[in-house]
Amino acid sequence: MPNGYEVKETILSARNISVSYGDKAILKDLNLQVKNITRPGVEQGQVIGLLGPSGVGKTTLFRCLAGLMKPDTGEILVTEKMVPVERGMVGVVAQHYPLFSHRTVVGNLAVAGRQAGLSGDEATRKAIDLLKRFGIEEQSSHYPVQLSGGQRQRVAIAQQFMCSDHFLLMDEPFSGLDLIAIQRVSDFICEIAQTDELKTIIIVTHDIDAALAVCDTVWLLGRDHDASGKPIPGARIQQICDLAERGLAWRKGHQNTPEFLVTLGEVREAFTKL
Repeated sequence: MPNGYEVKETILSARNISVSYGDKAILKDLNLQVKNITRPGVEQGQVIGLLGPSGVGKTTLFRCLAGLMKPDTGEILVTEKMVPVERGMVGVVAQHYPLFSHRTVVGNLAVAGRQAGLSGDEATRKAIDLLKRFGIEEQSSHYPVQLSGGQRQRVAIAQQFMCSDHFLLMDEPFSGLDLIAIQRVSDFICEIAQTDELKTIIIVTHDIDAALAVCDTVWLLGRDHDASGKPIPGARIQQICDLAERGLAWRKGHQNTPEFLVTLGEVREAFTKL
């Protein structure tokens, strides 16, 4: 059990994923895995960062992982049973936290629950339970316009867990935030991950610093290059940075350590070559 944790079964797997739009390859022979991680005395879920330059295919991979589109080749399997992902099995939190403006907070969650097949009473009970766990039960009768940005984000995340108990994809959760707000969002993501050891949160972001601060693993998505240095169409995972293995996951204040700064420099350098 290195560094106080144990790597166990695979809970998400993408195998030989390729996607093209017309004759343009976006993803090519992409493979990735998420393993269940356990730590003594801690419910430890996984937080993974997906980094890559604009236009490289992050959104396409995001949609495939969420079950919102089928790749041209390959398959994506989720849960310990390794079943093919389908729409609704993975929660998706969009960048601007869209909510129904004419419904209350609990109403927004209940609608998602009904769409997931719960009865009205079941959806309401689950919604109230999630709002309590996320510390926003006092806002249950409020409308979205009455919420702060942080509260809207919590509601949007809780809404997705009405459908998916374990898997959550977040699109640019740090975009447009100042340093204090980024820290609050990072803390909240870590809190969510520690509610269940099978919780798996995948963050798509351009913010390298924030990703390394909150994630235990970072995937770098990019293209291969030919002998002349020209990028070859079709992206795949070029590098995996295992922050847990480096002793940089689950530590308060680790952003100020020499080890973190070295890793940050390595990832920034790798990013320029994607």
